[in-house]
Amino acid sequence: MVARPRTAKERIEAAEARRERRAAITDPDVVMAAAADFLAVRSRSVEETRRRLMRLGYGNAIVDEVVTRLVALGYLDDAAFARAWVESRDRARPRGAVALRRELGRKGVPEDVVSEVLEARAGTAGEASSPDLHTSDAPDVDRQAAQRLVDKRASSLAREADPRRRRQKVYALLARNGFSPDICAEIAAGVASDGDG
Repeated sequence: MVARPRTAKERIEAAEARRERRAAITDPDVVMAAAADFLAVRSRSVEETRRRLMRLGYGNAIVDEVVTRLVALGYLDDAAFARAWVESRDRARPRGAVALRRELGRKGVPEDVVSEVLEARAGTAGEASSPDLHTSDAPDVDRQAAQRLVDKRASSLAREADPRRRRQKVYALLARNGFSPDICAEIAAGVASDGDG
């Protein structure tokens, strides 16, 4: 049994040694196994996978070869990843288009793929529109997502007795989550007036 490094310096030295060993690897199957471990947790973008393998210390050429293989086999697909990310956010943690674009950009999804996915998301707004949501120039899908987010936080927002402060909290919540100022103001005004009466 190998003793585990105890000090921070020993841990850093052990990590450096692992990266050096990985840099010498020429067998794509070894790198493929590392990528499979990374992808087993959840789906990832092409760039996330590439960054992870590079950070582990594998060489550029072998990482490129493995990523190309994973794309060809269908294990990496930025469009499918982006669609799943947006659907997950819309379902569990609603975000505005600005925040979704920023998140997907951090994941390394190409801008054209992000735009395509967000356009498709906006196209579904008419299919799922709710009659109690107001209409304006802002995309309906963002308005619906903003309303879902406020509905999820309704109990904590209801504890604020002052309508003006409640409106400010709703506006701040929506702004932090990437919704446009128009949607923030519209939803906040509706929440504040709902709580007054």
